[in-house]
Amino acid sequence: MLKSIFGSVILVLFLFISAFAGVNINSADEAALESVNGIGRAKAAAIIKYRKDHGPFKTLNELLKVKGIGPNVLNKIKGQVEIPE
Repeated sequence: MLKSIFGSVILVLFLFISAFAGVNINSADEAALESVNGIGRAKAAAIIKYRKDHGPFKTLNELLKVKGIGPNVLNKIKGQVEIPE
């Protein structure tokens, strides 16, 4: 029971923090990427694969090189992801 409550608290805190900060596209795992509206399992996996193959993203526009991410998806997710300096 305590594990369930603890897990729920962690989830609420994660969602609360995520509402104010974008997901770091260079360090996010698949679950964090999937929390972005517009990124599902396939796009999250493609982002991680691109990052492993090419290194960290330097700009958000570089996401356009990821399979499945076009201008419409990029515009949809821009406010939800970030590349910290």
